[in-house]
Amino acid sequence: MLSYYIELGFRSLRSARALTVLVLLSVAMGVAACMTTLTVFHVLSGDPIPTKSSKLFNVQLDAQKLRDFTPGSEPDLQLTRFDAEALLRDKRGVHQVMMTGANTAVDPEGSGKGDLRPFYSRSRFTSADFFPMFEPPFQYGGGWSAAEDESKARVAVISRELNQRLFDGADSRGKTLRLRDKDFTIVGVMDDWRPAPHYFDLTLGAYSKPAEVYIPLQTSLELKFGRSGTMSCWSDVPGGDVLGLSVPCSWVQYWVQLDTPEQVSAYRDYLQQYAAQQKQAGRYERPPNGRLRSVMEWLAVRKAVPSDIQLQVWLAFGFLVVCLTNAVGLLLAKCLRRAGEIGVRRALGASRGAIFMQFLVEAGSLGFAGGVLGLALTAVGLWIVRQNESSYAALAQLDWAMFGTTFGVAIFASLLAGLLPAWRACQITPALQLKVQ
Repeated sequence: MLSYYIELGFRSLRSARALTVLVLLSVAMGVAACMTTLTVFHVLSGDPIPTKSSKLFNVQLDAQKLRDFTPGSEPDLQLTRFDAEALLRDKRGVHQVMMTGANTAVDPEGSGKGDLRPFYSRSRFTSADFFPMFEPPFQYGGGWSAAEDESKARVAVISRELNQRLFDGADSRGKTLRLRDKDFTIVGVMDDWRPAPHYFDLTLGAYSKPAEVYIPLQTSLELKFGRSGTMSCWSDVPGGDVLGLSVPCSWVQYWVQLDTPEQVSAYRDYLQQYAAQQKQAGRYERPPNGRLRSVMEWLAVRKAVPSDIQLQVWLAFGFLVVCLTNAVGLLLAKCLRRAGEIGVRRALGASRGAIFMQFLVEAGSLGFAGGVLGLALTAVGLWIVRQNESSYAALAQLDWAMFGTTFGVAIFASLLAGLLPAWRACQITPALQLKVQ
């Protein structure tokens, strides 16, 4: 019977081409507008590391002065260098990392590429556990060791893009990378990697590209490579060295990996004890106020997803509702035009359920066709989004999950729009239609 209903549906669609095209366009445009914004929202609000997001935690401590203190207020986003190094030495997590970011001058001539001019590259100064914690993929080699952190070794990991630019994509392990006027030995080349949001450092942009150069943080401090991003200071800094060990400035991002709820509970207790010790020693003035948040909790607190994207999603769903309302009106008009045909079918023995199913299958067929057209329009919409200069524009890509969702939304929307016309069709009285005929 289903194949028969589909045949009847296609006959009906061919017999009223103008109405069919209008319904098709209405569904396709509503679906395209909805799925374009929903795809962008899906990309921006997704879990950037789903296999470990519940095990990675951002650490906060409140080292500021007592003035302007409000009980329960949010502590600084980052840690002081003193606190970060103290936590790193204690090693209370499975892995722990302290880091910051900067833009660093790359000298292509010193790196074996004399035909290129010097340029700035986004860099990440970090400790060795960055790589096992955040699990970036590697094309060649890997990260460095904790021993190289302590010895302030001049080693580097570079991105695939930078490796292609400087070494034409070859295995560059053991080759020299010159940053400013200092030479580093390349120990690893990362493969393509772009976590979104850029959760482990939101100060440089939630959807910015990851760094192209990674070197040990202690090495960068010894060489005075500086830093960039947010910094908060609450006292004068003697000599102006804001990156010194004991200066009252927070600028270091600190993350810890904790694999079990027991480890999480123990680490929270440890943070409170550490803060209490620092208060007793006179470094902290405020009550202990340590925070430990998982990746998704951290993104929610920092409101990483732009608020305008959330508004656009609601507006897009509103537009879909308007399109569905138009589709209902068009399908209802189409149904009333076929009252005579329906009356004859009922008189020949077709049940109300059969008529209802016929029109619902017809609406579903329109939904499938609308999904195909809507998918094409969604691709166009995402292409337009990618032309935007926003940091997240390049991420607007249709994955398989959203590909399937597009068809699902189109068919569901069409079936929903076809309910009223189908119900109206099965209420038509055969006797009245036969009398008219």
